[in-house]
Amino acid sequence: MAYHPRQKSRTAKKTKKTVLGIGGLVVLAALNAPAALDFAGDKYQAYKIAQPEYKARYGSWSQVGIPEEFRTNAIHAALLHTGKVLIVAGSGNEQRKFDKGEFETILWDPKRNTFKKIETPDDFFCAGHAQLPDGRLLVAGGTARYELLDGEVTRAGGGMRVKNESPDKAVVLKKGTRFRSPAGVEYVTKFDVTVPKAKRSFDITYDDRGVMQPWRTKVTASEARVFVEAVEKGPLSVTERQAQYEVVGLKGKDAANVYGLSEKITLDKQDFQGIRAAYEFDPKAEKYVPVEPMEKARWYPTLVGLEDGRILAVSGLDDVGMIDPGDNEIYDPGTKKWTPGPKRYFPTYPALFLTKGGKLFYPAANAGYGPADQGREPGLWDLKKNTFQRVPGLKDADQTETAASLLLPPAQDQKVMILGGGGVGESKKSTARTAVVDLTKENPVFEDGPDLPQGTRYLNSVIMPDDSVFTTNGSRDYRGRSASNIFKAQFYDPKTNAFREAAAPTIGRNYHSEALLLPDGRVATFGSDPLFDDQQNTKLGHFEQRMEVFTPPALHKNAATRPALGDGPRKLDADDRVTFRTDHPERIASARLMRPSAVTHTTDVEQRSIDLPMTKNGKSVTFEVPKDRTLVPPGWYMLFVTDEEGTPSEAKWLHVT
Repeated sequence: MAYHPRQKSRTAKKTKKTVLGIGGLVVLAALNAPAALDFAGDKYQAYKIAQPEYKARYGSWSQVGIPEEFRTNAIHAALLHTGKVLIVAGSGNEQRKFDKGEFETILWDPKRNTFKKIETPDDFFCAGHAQLPDGRLLVAGGTARYELLDGEVTRAGGGMRVKNESPDKAVVLKKGTRFRSPAGVEYVTKFDVTVPKAKRSFDITYDDRGVMQPWRTKVTASEARVFVEAVEKGPLSVTERQAQYEVVGLKGKDAANVYGLSEKITLDKQDFQGIRAAYEFDPKAEKYVPVEPMEKARWYPTLVGLEDGRILAVSGLDDVGMIDPGDNEIYDPGTKKWTPGPKRYFPTYPALFLTKGGKLFYPAANAGYGPADQGREPGLWDLKKNTFQRVPGLKDADQTETAASLLLPPAQDQKVMILGGGGVGESKKSTARTAVVDLTKENPVFEDGPDLPQGTRYLNSVIMPDDSVFTTNGSRDYRGRSASNIFKAQFYDPKTNAFREAAAPTIGRNYHSEALLLPDGRVATFGSDPLFDDQQNTKLGHFEQRMEVFTPPALHKNAATRPALGDGPRKLDADDRVTFRTDHPERIASARLMRPSAVTHTTDVEQRSIDLPMTKNGKSVTFEVPKDRTLVPPGWYMLFVTDEEGTPSEAKWLHVT
């Protein structure tokens, strides 16, 4: 058969296509090999962590199913004595919600996995909260105004001190009130402001013979401060000099008695501003109840309970965005009123732990605003004498911002731990350092603990019923920049001063995240507010609204034989004792009284665990609660018992008065 030249040509092209096709498959296979390997690796990992043996050694994670209408930006989380968790978002770091007045609170029942929306009367975004003796939750402070960054400010703004020289009446100036300078420059208030009556006193004098002269009345003007913004845009409204301003619209005596004194008014960056509002959340009625507002506006404050049930409010940004200079105040749950507290400066959200004797220990852990060279040293604060004993020995002392800290279990040991942290502000620094201080020593000094697996900011740390500390999540960089979330968890054992590995979370968490112990012995984790969503830092971050729950190893290994308490009272007897029935007292090896958490911004000054001596009697166990209220502050507690392997019971709620 004769060979046709055109046939050869077609055959050659066909052969070439085949070779190219095979080559293309090889190239595609090579390009997809990493993805295929990752897929295979993920499948194997999912298989491995699902095995009973793995769960019994490391624990497990599961996501919580949340109906879409109840998904929120969890900024704060607090466990109530009803067993439900109050998840507070306020405006949730979303200015569009703030501008619309859309503030959110969700009440979650972990036992039934049900959710309820709670009417939220103010913006509690970045408020403070603390457990009250009767089981209510005090929520104070929050957001009055969102920040404006450099370049975003078009109208000069700053503080206006409003004076009132009338001793006869207070003056209320509504939002939108204008102040006018002699030159005609006007500024408008962004919030309502109430200026109290001036103080009237009597100046009594005596002549040379000691005879009292007719007294003279002395009037001292009262003062309030409010943030104002220029009516006109541009630099002509900027002023750094103090001047007196008339209040537009006031007439007669009011116009003469009430006036403004400007502070520095600039086009500089304007920080978040706080509110004075305070509320008690009633767990039974499931609603917020207003109480007397604080004297000072606060954004990013810490609220810490004292041994007598009162609450100390510390730090925060004020109503013009300035960090509080130390004007702390105390809330009395009996009178529902605030009074001045001892003056002392701290950066925002300082961690403060009530210790035996009533002093507060500050491990230098904090979560935010303030200069790097002020209020950063750890120490013991004596509230009665208002003295501060510095505690040395802390390594990486310039990296305590966004650190975790806690009063280690049991509370009787009086040891405080700090874990991780980073540099001030948007610093890229982070530390793996942990350190522990023994406050029972006359001159306490921090001693290094075991390092975390890597430098970690925003680590969440939860005290467990077996005295271990469960730590999870966080990020290496500020707000998870450059995809720096840490998908790790571990247990710290105070007895061995060592970490052991736990199952890794599947959801990353950094800024605005929380974790707390549930009454069934599991740990719930919430929130996360990354700055960016990608490694290149080009896509703006999205708030993490999924919730994940960690089940510890013992609940996988010994679930069927976990110890259990039966019937018993919810209050202590006259000797601070309480007795519960139990079918198997032989299973109970230890008992802990655990205060429920109120956590935000890596700061949880509520959680503590107290060792309870116990006496077994037939089918019952009697527990003895320490009488020292600096060790056991009044309030509701979870009573857990554990077996020899650390398996916890479900908690019984107990009221300590």
